[in-house]
Amino acid sequence: MTNENGQRPLRRGDAAAPRVVVAGLASCFGCQLQITNAEEHLVDVLGQVDLRYWQLASSDPLPEEFDVAVIEGAVTTEEAEQLVRTLRERARTLVAIGACATTAGIPGMAAAGFIERPRQVYEHVPSACGDMIAPRAVSAVVDVDFEVRSCPIDSLDFVSVLQRALYGSNKAIPTRTMCGDCKRNETECFFGKGSLCLGLVTRAGCGARCVSLGRPCNGCRGLSPDANLRSAQEACERYGVPASDLDRALEMFNQTNPALRGSE
Repeated sequence: MTNENGQRPLRRGDAAAPRVVVAGLASCFGCQLQITNAEEHLVDVLGQVDLRYWQLASSDPLPEEFDVAVIEGAVTTEEAEQLVRTLRERARTLVAIGACATTAGIPGMAAAGFIERPRQVYEHVPSACGDMIAPRAVSAVVDVDFEVRSCPIDSLDFVSVLQRALYGSNKAIPTRTMCGDCKRNETECFFGKGSLCLGLVTRAGCGARCVSLGRPCNGCRGLSPDANLRSAQEACERYGVPASDLDRALEMFNQTNPALRGSE
């Protein structure tokens, strides 16, 4: 049996627990902290794997051999790009977690015209910054098997995705926009109040949690493949929200998405 990505589940028939490494790139490390917030299930989860390396918790070097690589953060240096390629080469399964890893996230806001940006901040770019490159998602460098979206991730969402990576699953990955979830939750639409909400173009899967708490969606799960940006711009205008506001808001978590350039 294979999982939805055509790979054999790591635990089916394997005697040893899968060896897991967790690496952090350009990010706030908040998504890694979210993993530890799954306190009720953390021991059970870690009991299913052989945790060989966790950058947040240890300064030990990356091991030579492992089965699963979990990556948080955007690729912003040549060194990070090489690390991602190394992780992909050694791992049977690669999981990208959080907006920075899946969409380039907040670092991606600096992607446009990046060559000039470091000099706008530093007179002499510190060597500690490494050999900087325009920020990009992990999937822009290597193939990614599983993603855990949102900023930060939901702890239980991470547990669910890790379970699928270990044991396989025929669960479909949602591509719909979040507006449908809002309707199912019977939450009041922000556009009816003349306020911008990115749920009409953002990938579903979070349960429209922010909207349920009274805050408009800021698009941290990235653009849905089913999103119609032209139609969304027209919808904004109908509700008295400038389409330019939508375009600017989308740049926070989608700056590196080619679909944005196609909507201009």
